[in-house]
Amino acid sequence: MGKMEARQAPHDRLGSYLSADMDAVNALIRERMASEHAPRIPEVTAHLIEAGGKRLRPMLVLAAARLCGYGGPYHVHLAATVEFIHTATLLHDDVVDESRQRRGRPTANLLWDNKSSVLVGDYLFARSFQLMVEPGNMRVLDILANASATIAEGEVLQLTAAQDLRTDEGIYLKVVRGKTAALFSAATEAGAVIAGASAAEVEALRTYGDALGIAFQIVDDVLDYGGTSAVIGKNVGDDFRERKLTLPVIKAVAAADAAERAFWVRVIEKGQQAEGDLEQAMALLARHGALEATRAEALFWAAKAKTALMALPGHELREMLADLADYVVARVA
Repeated sequence: MGKMEARQAPHDRLGSYLSADMDAVNALIRERMASEHAPRIPEVTAHLIEAGGKRLRPMLVLAAARLCGYGGPYHVHLAATVEFIHTATLLHDDVVDESRQRRGRPTANLLWDNKSSVLVGDYLFARSFQLMVEPGNMRVLDILANASATIAEGEVLQLTAAQDLRTDEGIYLKVVRGKTAALFSAATEAGAVIAGASAAEVEALRTYGDALGIAFQIVDDVLDYGGTSAVIGKNVGDDFRERKLTLPVIKAVAAADAAERAFWVRVIEKGQQAEGDLEQAMALLARHGALEATRAEALFWAAKAKTALMALPGHELREMLADLADYVVARVA
């Protein structure tokens, strides 16, 4: 490995290794986001898809398929499918969360309106189902259809769980599996299945995607209280202002005395936030070691992802996927 390559982030190395496949995915995405009758669709979609996201989910499909020896064309369709599902959920999420920034840029709902974001999101979901049918593999269709349902279920669960102090770590994990890990694990599992991998290899890649997705989301939750806007692509403290009961807060609430609990009830359940409340929340997280404990959970899931890969044959891509698990948690390690 040369010095230049050694300095590349794992997702960039993956992107370089899979560049021909990713070019095909990007071409297919551009082709399928076109609309003869509604020019608003490619406008809104391009704003998000061309915004410089890492394309991590489609790369996971491609990497899993190639790692398992796939030589056919349909991993490209599945990679485009997961990117469309992901983009549709982002469009809908930004409306639900009333977000103003995504990947460091104004959100589509801010530039256009909520109606456009919701309806274009619907269009992308429909497009994703057209794409996932094309390989003609019922098992892959089952994986991606189930993931789509899990994502929607997780979003609805989050509506009620996010501002309820009774939400525990078990419910939090269900939400995270819905909003993040379901698509990661569907990406890696579908890639393995389209390649005709063994049951053990399919399960290993599913477990890897699930654990990677959970680590990814937990890291996001930590960074919301301790990152920078440049790193996280949104404003520090957004989760707090949006009254989201994320893992650091769940841990702090579990350890809270009566006065601290009253504070959390006021700012999270009732949404009565005042100047200095974010600083007070950070002080409580520090007092109970909540961020450190949350970091430890992220590292646990990253380690689980790497362990799952050991069931797969030795391959450059296997090492890149292991490095990716380390990289996901490196920002908080």
